[in-house]
Amino acid sequence: MLSSAYALWSGLVSIPERWNPWAPLDAAAPPNLLTGFKLRRARTDPVRCMAALARAGLPHEAVPDRVTGAGCGFENAVRVRRGHSLALGSPLVLSCGAALSFAMWERHALQPAAERHLGAPLVSLDHLGSYACRNVNTGEGTPPGSRRSRHATADAFDISGFTPSGGLRITVRRRWGGDDAEALFLRDAHTGACRFFDGVLGPDYNAVHADHFHLEVGGWGICR
Repeated sequence: MLSSAYALWSGLVSIPERWNPWAPLDAAAPPNLLTGFKLRRARTDPVRCMAALARAGLPHEAVPDRVTGAGCGFENAVRVRRGHSLALGSPLVLSCGAALSFAMWERHALQPAAERHLGAPLVSLDHLGSYACRNVNTGEGTPPGSRRSRHATADAFDISGFTPSGGLRITVRRRWGGDDAEALFLRDAHTGACRFFDGVLGPDYNAVHADHFHLEVGGWGICR
């Protein structure tokens, strides 16, 4: 087993990149059993992450590292001005890892869910922001000493709505919980995000998230 793993890692044995666990992540390739491993590996290495993001087709530009307070700031972050195939309400500053997960989600879960339930691709996405130097918002007040939110390191962003081609804007607040095509799309979009982000929170989590999806990388895994 060890000799086989070494042969793959060293390149002595040649197999297609998508089935080679040590090959770089190709965000455009259809996901398979190795995609999660490759994504996590890319997100933990700044150079590998930026290389994967450059191949992902997500328009972005690097932003300088910054520190704005205790536990606040970001490194290896980018400004995302639009998705691969959809507009954003305004640019997002995201860590490379969060941007890479966004690229994967949009291509392999979000747009397929729109085609499946709405019969049309999405053309835009509305968000409530990404980077913010703040603590976790529990909806019950934030006591002193609470842990920092993943927003404080640009590892999270919040999405409030989507607009399909030729259709009206679909908001999380108004359409979540129904049984029509728009509600089913939102459910699929939420579930699909759990494949590519470490933390996904929506209206079923608590009242604070009644109007948006919270998507983050890093920290404990949760899909609610």
